[in-house]
Amino acid sequence: MPLDLTDRRQAWLALSMLGLGPAARRELLDQNPDPIRIFGADVLTLGSLGLNRRTQNAILQCQQGDSPILERVEQSLQWLEQPGCHLLTFDDPAYPPLLREITDPPLVLFVQGEPALLADPQLAMVGTRHPGPQGAATARAFAHSLADSGLVITSGMALGIDGAAHQGALDAGGQTIAVWGTGLDNCYPRRHRRLADAIVAAGGALVSEQPPRTAPHAGLFPLRNRIISGLSMGTLVVEASLNSGSLITARLAMEQNREVFAMPGSIHNPQARGCHRLLRDGATLVETTADILSVLHLPLRDAIAAADEPPVTEHIRHPLWRWIGHDPVTADWLAGQSNLPVHQVLQGLMELELSGHVQHTPHGYSRSGQLTGTR
Repeated sequence: MPLDLTDRRQAWLALSMLGLGPAARRELLDQNPDPIRIFGADVLTLGSLGLNRRTQNAILQCQQGDSPILERVEQSLQWLEQPGCHLLTFDDPAYPPLLREITDPPLVLFVQGEPALLADPQLAMVGTRHPGPQGAATARAFAHSLADSGLVITSGMALGIDGAAHQGALDAGGQTIAVWGTGLDNCYPRRHRRLADAIVAAGGALVSEQPPRTAPHAGLFPLRNRIISGLSMGTLVVEASLNSGSLITARLAMEQNREVFAMPGSIHNPQARGCHRLLRDGATLVETTADILSVLHLPLRDAIAAADEPPVTEHIRHPLWRWIGHDPVTADWLAGQSNLPVHQVLQGLMELELSGHVQHTPHGYSRSGQLTGTR
């Protein structure tokens, strides 16, 4: 099919494949970029966007129709023609709001399964690829209980704790999201192919920022970890050694102002030392699922329940409402004013947006135009 970079979806795909680093992506997003405008820009305009020479040349090659990027865009479009395959771009209203708030959000997300699930309340569960029998059983049992409580379980579908967490959610009849470091047509590890199929069949989702035909590569998995933590209200580390990639996910969660939970273990177990380090660094100690649910749900949900959900035309008694006006404000600013964690603020903003009280603009959150008369 002929490519058309004046098509917004195709332009976002091409933009995501330029190889932009985190700082360059963030700078572009801060400028509220229009990908169509970027691929139609001249050299002077591209320079004003802060793009380096290599990136500018790559864009110019795309304009001339002579770039390997265009071939990858076409491959992605072919993959998206398959049933159950979806693309979420950064400006898509369905793009998960928690992920939008991180420092380095992906420009696009490839999704197989149910894309709306990415906006539901999630807990990330991660850990070692080589757990003991007790660690794997604990992960599966916790995921079962947490999924039964209504949380979506999010992980990376790696061997060990990740796989046990996904399976525990499925056992409960719940839903789970697997974030991949490869293209969604390239299951890794291969032995989890059946697990991946089961996740989709149960109403879950497979997610990746990598385009189809992307093979496993060590450098892609740390990038994947920021999406696991970024989608989630908190991250639970079940078992992890000191050099485990799970600690990267936990550190990213801390940087994203999300909750971090860790399970203690035997001082003689090397797979417990990573969790013990996290506990020393301030992670919440977890012995039961109630330790997690009390942190993630109760403070804000109780306050919202007490507000009695008044109609739009009445005085709104939501705990965040007093700080939201007609000028846009950010979730971080609201967290500072309300003394609530960012993930709870975002949860409340999502509910206010769904009820029509609040609108989300490129500059932040403000009262909906229909609420001009409310105070």
